Amino acid sequence: MGLYIGLDIGTTSTKAFLYDEKGQIRGGSQAAYALLVPEAGRAEQRPEELMDAVADAIRGAMKEANAQAGDISAVGISAAMHSLMAVDGEGKPLTAVMTWADNRSIGQSNELHRTGEARRLYAATGTPVHPMSPLTKLLWLAERQPELFKRAAKFVSFKEYLLHRLFGRYAIDVSLASATGMLDLHTLDWNESALRLIGLSPDRLGEIVPITERFSGMDRTLAERMGLHPDTPWIAGASDGALANVGVGALERGETAVTIGTSGAVRSFAEEPSTDKAGRTFCYAFEPKRWLIGGPTNNGGIALRWYLEKFVIGEGESADLKEKEALDRIMQLADSVPPGSEGLLFLPYLSGERAPYWNADARGTYFGATLHHGREHFGRATMEGVLFAIRTVSDALTQIGGPSRSLLASGGFAKSEIWTQMLADLSGTQVVVPDTYEASAFGAASVAMLATGAIGDLGEVKDAIGILRTHEPDAGRFHTYERYYSLFKRVYDQLEPVFPEIAQLQRGTGINHEDESKEGEAKPESQGSSA
Repeated sequence: MGLYIGLDIGTTSTKAFLYDEKGQIRGGSQAAYALLVPEAGRAEQRPEELMDAVADAIRGAMKEANAQAGDISAVGISAAMHSLMAVDGEGKPLTAVMTWADNRSIGQSNELHRTGEARRLYAATGTPVHPMSPLTKLLWLAERQPELFKRAAKFVSFKEYLLHRLFGRYAIDVSLASATGMLDLHTLDWNESALRLIGLSPDRLGEIVPITERFSGMDRTLAERMGLHPDTPWIAGASDGALANVGVGALERGETAVTIGTSGAVRSFAEEPSTDKAGRTFCYAFEPKRWLIGGPTNNGGIALRWYLEKFVIGEGESADLKEKEALDRIMQLADSVPPGSEGLLFLPYLSGERAPYWNADARGTYFGATLHHGREHFGRATMEGVLFAIRTVSDALTQIGGPSRSLLASGGFAKSEIWTQMLADLSGTQVVVPDTYEASAFGAASVAMLATGAIGDLGEVKDAIGILRTHEPDAGRFHTYERYYSLFKRVYDQLEPVFPEIAQLQRGTGINHEDESKEGEAKPESQGSSA
């Protein structure tokens, strides 16, 4: 029986897991790297560090599984969306990897919204115009670094750079291409209007391929470093978000995946492309009869970690505090407070926000604080605020595609029974926690199985996904949360006009209020999702 590698290239680490044809994990490994924040608004990765991490993660997984090169049937790739780097004619990097969290193109994004061009681009591509988008990143490069923009032979994602290093091809799967803001939803080719806006010809972008595209003839030096045979096929795979849905079995209408790591996302598959008249959600290509509809949030577990480090842990203790201990401490505090935190609301927009508001200027706010409220109230309000933000996206999806029968939870938050029950109560929907925490890696391996004929449809992987637990909503708590959720949305509406003013004042201080991470301090155990 052959083994399949699911490779998940994320924001602060790369993970590799080996699966057999029944979907059982045989071994895994993780290699971390820094998310670089050299100045306010920038969030980058070093391409060579990512290359090293890919090799180290695969070799480590092979070693843990005691697998030989001949045991591997194929490698499937999951990668974070919205990354961009420039390379020269020899394939050498001219820039670092600009990640989804990079907000330097906020000015270009705002201008597209001001002129109304953002609405037209969204209707054509399904990607909301936001600084995360490679489209706005390219506009920034063209305007701010015109000489580099002219000199670059190609503008690619890191996955394309990896495939070029391995196989000599700049190829981008249709899933990642769809998230660039430049892929036409109707033709599944580069959108002429988007490229004309940037001043870019299509030959400076990668070749668009299906998620099952096979690559063979791997560079022998890199193959040896990874412990793989050069003839081992690699499969294009897809985005981390789409593959997380595959990995938890959220493949049909009515099945919605909720992922909360550092950031968060809500996603469902639909049979046809569908955009939102209000522009709240994305629509990305995946398979001919599967289109990913959803929305990412910026503030998931990062909000809890911020609360813990700023208001709970003693000075000097943070560095030695492990993730589980930190989470347990917050949960103990929060569980002593009733739903609604006795009248304390938290708008969790510490890093601005993507869906459904797409407002990089949004800011975090505690509302309703009194002398009665203690740190336990603030802890629970923080958890509830993250979920209220998730629900704003879930509600938008419901309006587009109908209600969900269940929410399938993944990411770090799925390890907490308190938090997942809170999601059920707050949403009024059943929450299912599958046993595939590494959902994107399993999704990547599943696409590799599909491409090599081990399975005939991705729906077959559901048989390999067990259920750890199920949460049913409590009617009384749901009724309470409905009142708070209504207030949560109204508070946002009232503050929205003044968010730009406070954001501008913060930028004037020269401090990066969107992301306080420093170089080398990214925490891979709480890795976020690009969508």
